[in-house]
Amino acid sequence: MKMIRRHTWLFTCICMGIVSCAPWPERPDTAAQTYQPSKSAQILDLVRSELGVPYVYGGSSPKGFDCSGLVYYVYRQVGIKVPRTANAQFYASHPVAIADLQPGDLVFFEIAGDAQMHVGIYAGGGSFIHAPETGEVVSYAQLGNPYWQARFIGGGRL
Repeated sequence: MKMIRRHTWLFTCICMGIVSCAPWPERPDTAAQTYQPSKSAQILDLVRSELGVPYVYGGSSPKGFDCSGLVYYVYRQVGIKVPRTANAQFYASHPVAIADLQPGDLVFFEIAGDAQMHVGIYAGGGSFIHAPETGEVVSYAQLGNPYWQARFIGGGRL
């Protein structure tokens, strides 16, 4: 019986390793998504109304947000379905070059290697709004800040 349990455990570990190492899907084609200024204004109005809300890990309501929860909440309010996590939002969005970012687009940053991304909503003029981290509140940040500049991995449009 012990031998069967060991083999079952080993098989389970191998299977989980294969699943966890599966590659991320490709991002959608850039040309497939067009900029919608009317949604942009709504997105910016909504995200600005959340300035000052505390960061809450796993939060996705005006009581508290994490970075992807803020995007999830704001985009859903304007009728755009979006995945819940920053990584999934990155892979669901259409790539946008930094020079082509428009207000309301998403900006993504690599925080801890491939394992963790951070996301914010581009506000124009090189700034974005995000829920930074525990102890902070929803606030503006600058893409040109050396910290964010070094971690920027791309823009996205949903």
